[in-house]
Amino acid sequence: MKVFRWVYVILGILIFLCLGTVYSWSIFRKPLEEALKLSSTQSGLPFMVFLAFYALLMPFGGKLIDRYHPRNVLIFGGVLVGLGWILSSWAKNIWFLVFTYGIIAGSGVGIAYGVPISVVSRWFYDKKGLALGVLLSGFGLSPFITAPIAKRLIDLNGVFTTFKILGVAFLIIVILLALPFKFPDELKVEKIEDGISITPKEMLKTSKFYALWFCFMVATLVGLMIIGITGPVGEDIIKIDSKKIAIFISVFSAFNGIGRPSFGWLTDLLSPIRVISLSYVLIILSAILFIIFKEGSVVLFIVSFALFWMNFGGWLAIAPALTSKFFGSRFYSQNYGIVFTAYGFGAIIGNLLSGMLKDFLGSYKYVAYPIIAFVIIALIVANVYLKRED
Repeated sequence: MKVFRWVYVILGILIFLCLGTVYSWSIFRKPLEEALKLSSTQSGLPFMVFLAFYALLMPFGGKLIDRYHPRNVLIFGGVLVGLGWILSSWAKNIWFLVFTYGIIAGSGVGIAYGVPISVVSRWFYDKKGLALGVLLSGFGLSPFITAPIAKRLIDLNGVFTTFKILGVAFLIIVILLALPFKFPDELKVEKIEDGISITPKEMLKTSKFYALWFCFMVATLVGLMIIGITGPVGEDIIKIDSKKIAIFISVFSAFNGIGRPSFGWLTDLLSPIRVISLSYVLIILSAILFIIFKEGSVVLFIVSFALFWMNFGGWLAIAPALTSKFFGSRFYSQNYGIVFTAYGFGAIIGNLLSGMLKDFLGSYKYVAYPIIAFVIIALIVANVYLKRED
């Protein structure tokens, strides 16, 4: 049984590779801007709405898992994901794409996302941290596989046919891989070692919740904004060939994946404030490099954006780990579902901000300044409200 349970991790990674294709959105932006005559703000809307509905539907997906079989919930989410991508192939304007890609596909990911996590966490009652760290790396590593594929498909078939091809592929893959998913017959309930058992209602009355929520929101605001503009920044500022930028995005996605188990391990090893401070200092360094680099600064571009992507992945390990640490394990699923709404807010603010700065000031380089400001504020909040261990 202990060997067999790793099958769920492998299947979950493959499913997350499909669901995480949203992180390859920057590959689609310029072709869509040309095809639909879109501004930078407009081309970021489907990505922004996708991430918002992904975050908003995740708590709902958690409730469905408790009521229905994990397999059924995963299939339902997979159908929505595939349908959203397929319908996007008929988009004639940005608002149709916002609905099909943003709302339908985004909702599908939100519903499906929690299933592999819930199933794996119950099968790996004794090695939960290791198993979930490996599992979640699949979502972050998705662009490593999907960005080059998407770029190749767009070059060969155009952006709208690519939506259809990927949609059909995701529909088939997720449904087939969902079939084996189930909870173990006999659930082994872990003891709550730290004695903390805070309900969602009680959590909402604590200052630590709002501080953690804000810090997570800032980190996702930065990370998702950077992910959404990586392609255009590489092409427009550094002047990297469009065919090569997909390779760079694949490299950055590897750092995204590495960031999850790395920062998860650091969260277990160090105090919360030290892990948060380390992440924020690295983000500020990345933003400074962003301000410095110019046309031809390939090395600085790689270092800056690799750190950005790594820290974004890291926060998807830091936030759940600190949710459990601060509020206990008993109500973890519900509590983290609430904390995760910060992800949706970060997606909306980050994408609107980057698009507007590009449209009004003419360059994505200006996003580095609000990034530094946001992170400094979040660092102060963390030191005031999250420094105490009690």
